[in-house]
Amino acid sequence: MRKPPATLTLNPILERQGAYPLLRLDERREELKSKGARLFDFGAGDPREPTDKKIRDALSNSVPEVSQYPTATGKKELREAFAAWMRRRHGISLDPETEITPAGGSKEAIFHAPLAFLHHSHERRGVAYGTPGYPVYERGTVFSGGESMPVKLACEDGFLLPTEKIDPEKTRILWLNYPHNPTGARASLSYLEEVSEFCRRHDILLFSDECYNEIYEGDPPPSILEVTKERTLAFCSLSKRSGMTGYRSAMMAGDAELVSALKKLRPSIGAATPSFIQEAAIAAWNDDAHVEERNRVFSERRSLFEAFLERANLDFTRTGASFYLWVSVPGGDDEAYALRLMDEGIVVAPGSAFGSGGEGYIRVALVPSVEECREAVGRWEGAVRGAG
Repeated sequence: MRKPPATLTLNPILERQGAYPLLRLDERREELKSKGARLFDFGAGDPREPTDKKIRDALSNSVPEVSQYPTATGKKELREAFAAWMRRRHGISLDPETEITPAGGSKEAIFHAPLAFLHHSHERRGVAYGTPGYPVYERGTVFSGGESMPVKLACEDGFLLPTEKIDPEKTRILWLNYPHNPTGARASLSYLEEVSEFCRRHDILLFSDECYNEIYEGDPPPSILEVTKERTLAFCSLSKRSGMTGYRSAMMAGDAELVSALKKLRPSIGAATPSFIQEAAIAAWNDDAHVEERNRVFSERRSLFEAFLERANLDFTRTGASFYLWVSVPGGDDEAYALRLMDEGIVVAPGSAFGSGGEGYIRVALVPSVEECREAVGRWEGAVRGAG
């Protein structure tokens, strides 16, 4: 008789971590869709405005007859376009040859970056990051042999990561993310200066996830590179800025020595994004008008929801940055509240999906159309009245 197959042995990290948190929301969403329910999806941070025509044209006009591997460092024109944007937007001068390298989206860049600087044999291999927060900071840490060191963020501190809660004797890397996912919190230049000085004093590498830097009202959020490039990297993406989530295009920039290490790492991971994607990215970094239009649309949605939340006496974090609203739920059970909203066809992300400190909140991603937002607000308002 044939022996039954042996149990497949997995990397123990996969078994400990289980499913990616937001996958569970996707499964529930698909279940409701299969039953024909009309859904208003505020769960995933995936905007639905059409990508600007100039960007799409740049891609379609660049698809070659013969496809070849792109280099890991990407096209010089792409790095130059990003450097030009950094000068316009942040007043920063970057060397396209030594201080910039591309990635296939910020998620994989964030996940892979610790591999260049951590090893399980290192005495100091801690990685500090805020919680609630983007789950990839933790996952990139543990898969690279690092020690996960989450720091709880508090509403009373504006969800700013407190450096006094970081152990400098253990910490090798500190992640910042402002504007913040999931709370939308913003960081001032003075705060970034304080964190940078703390990291400089304790020889900690400072990594800044700036995926949402271009989605804001009022004063533009600063980049960590406005403070320093020393032992520092900024991770910038076109996903949210230019509506290119499916294109997978991001940039890593800062300290030349750190960038050099990433350049050594990345050929082992894969090539850069395809050449035609790079051409689309060049068009995106070279244009700011489409970003202004996208911000106008997000602002309209934000105003609509903020007015409703005020009428409903629901507390939320008012920041005018990112396209997220971080809402405190009555009774404190975020998962139960999210399920009640699902009964109304409204999909939101429970705060607990983003780690410790997210309990009692829901994240509302302002990605449906303005008309859909109005209809969803009407349903939510009806649910609030019914509960009252």
